[in-house]
This record gives sequence, structure tokens and C-alpha cells, in this order.
Amino acid sequence: MANPSFSQVRVIDSAAGCPEIPIVEGEGNAKVVLSPHNGAAFRSFQLVSLQQNARTIDLSHASDCVYYVIAGGGAIVDAAAGSRYEIAEGHMVHIDAGDRYRIEAGAAGIKVIGGPCPADAGLYSSITAS
Repeated sequence: MANPSFSQVRVIDSAAGCPEIPIVEGEGNAKVVLSPHNGAAFRSFQLVSLQQNARTIDLSHASDCVYYVIAGGGAIVDAAAGSRYEIAEGHMVHIDAGDRYRIEAGAAGIKVIGGPCPADAGLYSSITAS
């Protein structure tokens, strides 16, 4: 398999200059680190931080999605079936294309990284190119 040609490499600081997307209900935020807005062609990546009792809105994407829990704990909820899957620091979750889900924070809050691959244009439609 041939290696793809990359025109540039960028280091992106998720603590500064990353736009937010309005997917959080309650205290917290979702910062977009990597998406088409800053040149990503193959992947998107956001940092979602939820405080106690906060959650994301119900989400669904045309492509698969992966999240990794970097701090705290909570649950991934299958919004169609109502099933809850407890997750904690160190866990990784895969969500199939088309599935409806949400992330809910536990008592200590939760911080996850990840997102759909390739990028979900609708999720990032409010962000302008940088």
C-alpha cells in the first residue's frame, strides 16, 4: 500500500483557539480540535468536557464515530433503544454510522476525545475555515 502524500503537518493546541460546537446540554463544552475548518481531510476530532449531570444532545453521523475517555466517567446512551453503557477513564467507544447516541456525565464529570470519521459536515457547519 502506497503512503499518501501530505502537504503539511500542524500542531494544534486544544486549549487555545478551538471553536466550540453547540452540542452540550448543561455545564461543559465541545471544542473542535480538528475538522475541515482547519484543513483535516480524513478525520475529525473534538474535546468534549461535561460537568456533573451534563450531557450532549442526541447525535447521529453518516460515518462511524469513536470516543476515548480521558477523564472521569459517565455513560454512552443508545438514544433509539434507551440502553446505557457505563464508561470511565481509559475506555474507548465505537458508534456505528447512523446510530443515535448521547454522552452523559457521571458524578465527577467526563472528558472525551474523538468524533466521526470522516468529518460530519452538519456537525461542523457553523465553523468557518481558519
